[in-house]
Formats: sequence, structure tokens, C-alpha cells
Amino acid sequence: MRQTIIAGNWKLNGTISDAEILLSALESAFAARPDIQIVVCPPYTTLAFAAQKLAESNAKIGGQDLFWKEKGAYTAQISAPMLKEIGCTYVIVGHSERRGRFGVPEPEFNEAVLAYFGDSDITVNLKLKAALAGGLIPICCVGETLSERQSGSTDSVVSNQTSAALKGVSAEQASGIVFAYEPVWAIGTGEVCAAVEADRVCGIIRQKVGKLYGADTAEKVQIQYGGSVKPDNAADLLGRPNIDGALVGGASLKAADFAAIIAASPR
Repeated sequence: MRQTIIAGNWKLNGTISDAEILLSALESAFAARPDIQIVVCPPYTTLAFAAQKLAESNAKIGGQDLFWKEKGAYTAQISAPMLKEIGCTYVIVGHSERRGRFGVPEPEFNEAVLAYFGDSDITVNLKLKAALAGGLIPICCVGETLSERQSGSTDSVVSNQTSAALKGVSAEQASGIVFAYEPVWAIGTGEVCAAVEADRVCGIIRQKVGKLYGADTAEKVQIQYGGSVKPDNAADLLGRPNIDGALVGGASLKAADFAAIIAASPR
């Protein structure tokens, strides 16, 4: 049976003092669930502190992004060896916000500004392979926008993003990757994909992995759901056969909510 993985993506939130308060409040919730994998992904400035704070716990630390080069003239970027040295085990790759695809439209984010975020299927693949080469476990995000869902393109978008992310990746490597299905229209909007539909689309990801590498590899891959996961919908989502966990955004910044989501995991 695949282990459940619950990850909290703090995004652009949290100073070191904030992290101290939040992680202290979550200690008992983490300790109560040694049977599942818990991951915390704070901003870069608090990674080292969080890694030290959680060193004796069963929770792991993850970065929110990385660059595909180990070093060089790439101002403001961070590499897999840097994240590994800080204490990261995981790293998020291809989050929709890094792709310039936002669930909540930002008025000042015109086409020129969105190009700043810039991740594409090609760069997601480069980052995923860099993470693997650097000894990190990638949490690879895929998902459709509202317009893509309304046009009936959900399955093809998710399948194509999955396939593109895995280009040049071996079956052995693929079996250790975590995928996160995040419908862009449900991120930060309060909207949540119905559990039965979230499970179906997670199944699309598993089917694509199976077509590329075979059934054994597909059965090993962990697939999370992300998109307005909250205490009141967590149990329904996490109880589905193709959903192996959750990538939690806003609720991971509230100790009571994140603890409740962790507790809701059936396995």
C-alpha cells in the first residue's frame, strides 16, 4: 500500500518567528501520525530554521522550487545541492503559480508580468530531473485552468503535463516521484474539485505513468490532490483509491486546520 503524503506549501508566507509559532503548535499533530509522511515547504528564508526545528520529528522539509543548474550566473536562483544541504528532502516542481497560471486573477498581472513566472513543460522537466539528480524527491504539480476544464480539455492537459514532466526519466526514478493534481481553478479560490472527480483525474495521471513505464511503476507513484483542501473535505478526498495525500496551501498556515487534515488521513 502506498504511504499517504501530506505536504504544506506556505508560499510567500512566514518569517522565522512565524515558523517557530506554527511548527511548535503542530508538534503533537506530527507525532501522532508516524504512519504517514508529512512535508513542510516554507519560504527559502525559513528553510534552515524549519529543518533544525523538525530534525527530531517525523516531518520532512521541502523547497518550493529550484533551478536546474547546480551553480553559475543565475541571480536569485537556488539549486538542488543548496536545498539538500539546508536539510530538504522534497521540492515542489511546476506549481501552477510558477507556471504563471493563477486560480485567483491578479489585476496587475498582465501578460508581460505573468511571463516573469515563466515555467513551461520544458523547464518543469529540467527541474524535475535536477531534483532527482540532486537526491531530492520532486512533488510535480499538474492541473488545468478553468477555461481548459470548461472546454473539456482536463484529461488531455493533465496527461500531457505528466508525460512532458517525465521525459528522459527512468522507470526507477519515476516510481519515486510524487505527483500533485492541482486544478488551477481550485487553488486559492475556495472552490474544491469534487472528491470523485479529483480521484478520477488522479487516476488519469496513474494511467499515463502506467502507459509509459508499466503497471508496477504506476502502482508505486504517490499522487496528491491540491486545491482548497480543508478539514471538512480532507477525509472524503484522502479516502479515495487514487489519492495518496494532499498538497495543502492556505490551510497549512493554520495549525488547527493542518492538524485536522493530517488527522483525517485514513492510512
